[in-house]
Amino acid sequence: MTRTSPSRAAAPPSRSRAPRPAATAVLSLAMVVLGQLPGTVSAQDVEARFPGVRLGLVYEAGSGRQGLAVKPFAGRFGGDAIASQVEAIIGRDLRYSDRFAVIDSLPASMADSGVNYGIWDALGAVYLVTGQVEGAGTRFVLDLEVHDVTYGQLMQRGRFQIPNPDDANFRMAVHIASDAVVRWVTGEPGMAASRIAFAREGRAKEIWVVDSDGENLRRLTGAGSITLSPDWSPDGRRMIYTSFRGDGDPRLFELDLTTGRERRIEPGVDGLHMTPSYHPDGQVIAFSAVGGNNPGIYTYNLSRNCCLSKLTGSRRSDDISPTYSPDGRNIAFMSNRLAGTASPQIHLMPAGGGEPDLLSPYEFRSGGYYTSPEWSPVTDRVVFHGRIGRGRYQILVSEVADRGRRLVQLTSEGNNEDPSWAPDGRHIVFVGERSYGFGLMVVDAVTGATRLVVPSVRADVPAWSPSLEATTQEALRAGSR
Repeated sequence: MTRTSPSRAAAPPSRSRAPRPAATAVLSLAMVVLGQLPGTVSAQDVEARFPGVRLGLVYEAGSGRQGLAVKPFAGRFGGDAIASQVEAIIGRDLRYSDRFAVIDSLPASMADSGVNYGIWDALGAVYLVTGQVEGAGTRFVLDLEVHDVTYGQLMQRGRFQIPNPDDANFRMAVHIASDAVVRWVTGEPGMAASRIAFAREGRAKEIWVVDSDGENLRRLTGAGSITLSPDWSPDGRRMIYTSFRGDGDPRLFELDLTTGRERRIEPGVDGLHMTPSYHPDGQVIAFSAVGGNNPGIYTYNLSRNCCLSKLTGSRRSDDISPTYSPDGRNIAFMSNRLAGTASPQIHLMPAGGGEPDLLSPYEFRSGGYYTSPEWSPVTDRVVFHGRIGRGRYQILVSEVADRGRRLVQLTSEGNNEDPSWAPDGRHIVFVGERSYGFGLMVVDAVTGATRLVVPSVRADVPAWSPSLEATTQEALRAGSR
């Protein structure tokens, strides 16, 4: 992607205001489509449901999403053939970002009306996205602009390479443009240009991947066995997972997503090798060895094929699901080591090993069950799922600095398990079950808005990729040679 705009300025201050009368119906409809914001849970409810949580279980209500209009995209030199398709993808991406009240699907006649800030202001838009798709040989170029309607000026412009719609990178290239809009307006990363990996049940359990918007669902592995617990390398070029193929015992395999080459990892410790996780440097992994003579959590250097190191573990407990902090200095993991309960809890320890601290809410003999932790890729927050007694599992987020004294509960109905963070550190994918269906779901950790990504699949342990912008750009450059 090449950009013609100057260096990016800081995001403008928030502009909250009441919509103009003409926009009331449009924005009301938008809020209905986007879903209702969750309410605040009382302190009494918190203490009853999650003993040990002292500061209460609260939703971080995200109110006042600002109006963002997407003007119908124009096209020239053949670009009109895909302009509406590109516009629709970007409009949906921006809606799924949960940052805006999106106003799109407008009459095509508005594409030729120029940029009249008064019209968009009357519709309640604080920001306006305009686009023009131009034919460029065998490809296209998207000229994308974001306007500040309140101040009546152009905020930012970028030009993005877009391949033909039949190209495997078409939608991802458009997602990159969507993430640029989020970054230009908010100063924060987007998550559209990413994928979700998960284990899917069928004749065998294999790893599947799907784009962040639920499109391009495809199978990644074909071992004909049980394959699960995928994790993406920090650069998005590799994936590591556990497979039961061969001798039937769980072993670690790493797949190069560019070449399709797979290799078996032999760290040199007995037991069942499970729940691998990449260090932020992409060279080292942490994983669990269950059973065997010396169970626990280990690290292993993939690039050097050496340097096995044990961090924690004993035959008296199971320590699994390690996950690194963004700076690589700490690890969160699940263990049933606590005296007085056989239920798992979430613990923290230095990445080099050491005495663990408790993160999940726990009181002696309270019986809480907390598992499947994942550290946010951008903040000091850990997400996991948990329950009290015979209740159903809910998705919970804990601030590491608070050591579990304050939780954010992101789900409240049905059953919800195995959460994983998006690269924006805001959205979380999980395995959900509701009265209306089941499958992979995504929840926004700020507003609580939830959507179904892949319906009617029996999935396990999803893993959200980092941003795939760099790998997509490389593929586009290679394809243009």
